[in-house]
Amino acid sequence: MRMSLVFACLAMGLALTFAEGSASSHHQSLAARLATDFGVKVFRQVVQASKDRNVVFSPYGVASVLAMLQLTTAGDTQQQIQEAMQFKIEEKGMAPALRQLYKELMGPWNKDEISTADAIFVQRDLKLVQGFMPYFFRLFRTTVKQVDFSEMDRARFIINDWVKRHTKGMINDLLGQGAVDQLTRLVLVNALYFNGQWKTPFPEKSTHHRLFHKSDGSTVSVPMMAQTNKFNYTEFSTPDGHYYDILELPYHGNTLSMFIAAPYEKEVPLSALTSILDAQLISQWKGNMTRLTRLLVLPKFSLESEVDLRRPLENLGMTDMFRPNQADFSSLSDQELLYMSQALQKVKIEVNESGTVASSSTAIIVSARMAPEEIIMDRPFLFVVRHNPTGTVLFMGQVMEP
Repeated sequence: MRMSLVFACLAMGLALTFAEGSASSHHQSLAARLATDFGVKVFRQVVQASKDRNVVFSPYGVASVLAMLQLTTAGDTQQQIQEAMQFKIEEKGMAPALRQLYKELMGPWNKDEISTADAIFVQRDLKLVQGFMPYFFRLFRTTVKQVDFSEMDRARFIINDWVKRHTKGMINDLLGQGAVDQLTRLVLVNALYFNGQWKTPFPEKSTHHRLFHKSDGSTVSVPMMAQTNKFNYTEFSTPDGHYYDILELPYHGNTLSMFIAAPYEKEVPLSALTSILDAQLISQWKGNMTRLTRLLVLPKFSLESEVDLRRPLENLGMTDMFRPNQADFSSLSDQELLYMSQALQKVKIEVNESGTVASSSTAIIVSARMAPEEIIMDRPFLFVVRHNPTGTVLFMGQVMEP
């Protein structure tokens, strides 16, 4: 009998549920790039399905969970995940590089508060492959917690409470009623929390209601923040020749920034930009910026997303793990047949005058157009929260209506 496997991944509380220059710095930069590349690929799939809806997503969160998932799988199931992620977690140097990346993100020198933690909750009487627990600890430096999923409400409470504590209360109900049942065998969780203060806050007295132009041509009045300052700014063009603006808003620790990007013309859909996104393009934005004095007008926004990741992951080639007759989780347990029944990501983000609280050859550089004196984000835009020293994208999303 196949046991269902639930994978709930949450970006500021990312959860997976299973049921039925030196060599080291090179490895670290490679690990950061591959993890971000994979996370952005999943984001592209998510926004393609979301179309004109607001989306907030954690590339780092989904990459963390899938890296852990690799260790529980075998055969074609594992190979599909490795091919999608472009790395094997058991490759020499990869797990230590991801641990070092974790230390870079958590370091006090960031000043802005980032906390990320992993946990594995396993059914108390599930017979695991011999040596799995110590091996998992060696790679991920996290211990295995035993719970009894037959006591469904208590198991949900234990996991939800762990997520709530590690996201400072922003995600307090990751696993809803019925998310775990008597067939649940394992829950993997990665919780990610970010609280960043702008290097230069927006004056509250400058926040006024303005019209925001939605993609369907209608308008809505929303509170928009404003400040005149020197910003890192650049402009790129899509392969189709559509210009778009990119502006960097640094957080006060100077290691993290929010990048805001939008097509210059209101008639051009945001999908013209989201469809070409990858980690290399975001790095090109950062590397080609000029410091200019501009008036920036940006909506305040608060978003919450719960995304079904099954189709995006399947579209990237990870199909076997969802199929009872093909899934291979024998690296975790060879006593029971397991498969994944669900994949979810849940994220919240709030952007206001003081900063951000969040609990996740495509273009050519152009200089043909005069840089605008005002940058008014009164149309759908993309945002990216990035740890610049490593290039890791913690959160990204599209704002279709603030």
